[in-house]
Amino acid sequence: MSAPLAMVDPAGEYRQLKEEIDAAVLRVLASGRYILGPEGEALEKELASYTGAAHAVGVNSGTDALHLALVAAGVGPGDEVVVPAFTFFASAEAVSYTGATPVFCDIELASFNIDPPSFEKSLTARTKALIAVHLFGRCARLPELVSICKERNIVLIEDCAQSLGADHAGRRGGSWGAFGCFSFYPTKNLGAAGDAGLVTTSSAARAETLRMLRHHGSRKTYLHERVGWNSRLDELQAAVLRVKLRHLERFNAARVRISQRYRERLKDANVILPSEPTDGRHAWHQFTIRSERRDAIREALAAEGIASSVFYPIPLHRQPAYEPANRGRSLPAAEEAARTVLSLPIHPLLEDGAVARIAEVVRSAA
Repeated sequence: MSAPLAMVDPAGEYRQLKEEIDAAVLRVLASGRYILGPEGEALEKELASYTGAAHAVGVNSGTDALHLALVAAGVGPGDEVVVPAFTFFASAEAVSYTGATPVFCDIELASFNIDPPSFEKSLTARTKALIAVHLFGRCARLPELVSICKERNIVLIEDCAQSLGADHAGRRGGSWGAFGCFSFYPTKNLGAAGDAGLVTTSSAARAETLRMLRHHGSRKTYLHERVGWNSRLDELQAAVLRVKLRHLERFNAARVRISQRYRERLKDANVILPSEPTDGRHAWHQFTIRSERRDAIREALAAEGIASSVFYPIPLHRQPAYEPANRGRSLPAAEEAARTVLSLPIHPLLEDGAVARIAEVVRSAA
């Protein structure tokens, strides 16, 4: 058997950037400033500039980014928040943290993103917000979603956990809604050495609220204006992220090249390839195919030491935590995606030979 192939290679990224990352970490350790210091402040400015947002606020995870954005938007008990049914659990979990109710809508199979007509059908008088997930690195249909939200006075929150660097019509994700929520989990396009997250916003007032919420509801030492959380992005993670942010564009460009290699080698295979946007840039956090033989393909890959992942095998309205409240609800595209999707390895260090090997196994098993 050839050498195993993993889905991602964060250790390989570290080896490539070791000198820069080590210097940044040692700089923080020598400073004695480990929480809410200059590294975090600099990262916030750099990511605000990169995304095109006016403000950015670091927090300790992508889940907290969603949760605190919802709280800052005034979401609470009695409210409803629309969430696509095909996404990671945290998108709905953050809504439940506030006491509000997640209402699930369907997706477009071609993009894996929220279906605007299904979103509109999910609206009620209690709808306070929409979490628009940019899944697998592709922006949702933002102009339509912005228009609907504006017309109905709904807060648009972008879940950009998988899409840093993606754009629609040249405008990057995270700059369209009231809030953009990012995760820097180690496997993301911009990955920390642990948990980390960030929220972007165009509003200075919202940014100030987020800074207070992440720091025990405090803007002044030992003066707590409201109950908040301990959700601060630490200086070590900020320093690592600042180094990797300098390389994000070339790493994302590598992901684009790899996606094209897959597309070339699988064009005649008996699988459905992920669609590409014609009006924006895909960040290719995942390269996700669909097949009725999904499980057979996955078993064939595993037999050759090749990793693959099913993101996600159970849509949110069928998860045990939410199924009782959604019993009998059918969201066919989300259910079809969950039954047929398979994500193949993709990361900036994946070599062409590895892509060819993966594609050959997929072709043979499909």
